[in-house]
Amino acid sequence: MDDIANQLEQQLRQAFSPERLDIINESHLHAGHQPEFDGTGQTHFRVRIVADVFTGMSRVERHRKINEFVAPHMEHGLHAIAIEAKAPGE
Repeated sequence: MDDIANQLEQQLRQAFSPERLDIINESHLHAGHQPEFDGTGQTHFRVRIVADVFTGMSRVERHRKINEFVAPHMEHGLHAIAIEAKAPGE
């Protein structure tokens, strides 16, 4: 799969029209967690997103919505994602 970060950004922007979206590659922070992993690539990301659509949703509901878009990437090298999803003003 091409650049996972760019694909995630494009998909999340289209789906949620966020007022803020940061996709941070944290793969390097996980180097050595498994003997064969050196921290390179696009395996671990943090998504920080602020969007109107999250107003009134629980944390679990927000994570489920985002995970719908992340799931296909799990089959192509993405290992983990940390999600910080908020509504405006939170």
